[in-house]
Amino acid sequence: MATTLALNELDFATLIRPGDTVTWGQATAEPTPLTGRLMDQRHRIGPFSVFVGISYSTTVDPLNADIVRFRGYCGTGENRRLIETGLLDIVPSHYSDMADRLPEQIDVLLLQLAEAEGEQGYSLGLAHEYLVPLIDTARIVVAEVNDRLPWTMGERVLSKNDIDVLIRTSRPVMEISAPPSGPLELAIARRVAELIEDGSTLQIGLGALPKTVLAQLVDHSDLGIHSGVIGDEVVKLVEAGVVTNARKTIDPGVSVAGLLIGSHRIYDFAHKNRSLTMRSTAYTHCPSIMEQIDRFVAVNSAIEVDLTGQVNAEMARGTYVGAVGGAVDFLRGARRSKGGLPIIALPSKAGRGERAVSRIVSRLSGPVSTTRSDAGIIVTEHGVADLRGRSISQRIQCMLDLADPAFRDTLERDRPHE
Repeated sequence: MATTLALNELDFATLIRPGDTVTWGQATAEPTPLTGRLMDQRHRIGPFSVFVGISYSTTVDPLNADIVRFRGYCGTGENRRLIETGLLDIVPSHYSDMADRLPEQIDVLLLQLAEAEGEQGYSLGLAHEYLVPLIDTARIVVAEVNDRLPWTMGERVLSKNDIDVLIRTSRPVMEISAPPSGPLELAIARRVAELIEDGSTLQIGLGALPKTVLAQLVDHSDLGIHSGVIGDEVVKLVEAGVVTNARKTIDPGVSVAGLLIGSHRIYDFAHKNRSLTMRSTAYTHCPSIMEQIDRFVAVNSAIEVDLTGQVNAEMARGTYVGAVGGAVDFLRGARRSKGGLPIIALPSKAGRGERAVSRIVSRLSGPVSTTRSDAGIIVTEHGVADLRGRSISQRIQCMLDLADPAFRDTLERDRPHE
């Protein structure tokens, strides 16, 4: 049964043991009053570890690494500060693996929850993801119950028996804006949109390009959503009558997501909305689930793709900025779906003028995040290449056609031996 405390009464030194590993909901789901107090009390606790996902808060300040060892799966958001100082130990994991691996590692779980009227239970609010199995396996669960958090429908509703310590707050929910898009993203998004049939179900990644793809789908009909993360652009398509989920072969009539990132628009939409359900990573990222969805379309981006279809989604210019993440999970699911489309979309180059570099490369400058055997459809502003079933020599020619013309001769000269 949960013990209710004021925030200033919360003493993490009585809950966390030296050597423990702590985690919390990522991005907008971070319980920042709890994580802030945790960092303030770190010296009283002694050395401990934290597993972080995407972070948009000051929790991951490098100064906190004097006591805290940070591990995480991505270099996104404020995690970049830890990366730049060599203080984030990267876990190169497929997102689907986290549901199985994290329960063995996490001792203390921090949550941000919404409460039902009459104290009938607690919703996980903005994130189910890899948090769901940890509720039952963590030694200690500390929950911030924020009365301004939307109550979302999901696979797990918590009771007071699931919580050890409960803190009540009333604070604005974190809002995150997608990066602005420009003409280049628009050109790529239009090519992607042309591939998507009416009645398709979409998985869309983070960033300016995926947001722009969604904006190009206003003339489509009966689209569905099954995605790790969704935001404001999905709400716009629902309100326009484009996303109905009516033709989904599983979960008909319902959008499925693991995490909400956006503004009050997505939060207001999600509150007690039975047409949206939050699911755990074990469901959202499971290829055997996705293969049951006809016309499942996975749209993700990358840092660079080589001429044979290998994808680097992790490192740029020697710095870890991305993640292995869920791209491979979704690409495999889309490949197995009847009529599915496994899409990687990216600009053909980065930078301008003399500083421009090709993002279609003869050899990757970072790790292979997606193998060429998992490669599907590659899209740049110059065209579309379907690599499925193609030989190495056929792939090379297709990929040369996707490159910026200024780099094609060099790529042709440096092409790999077949």
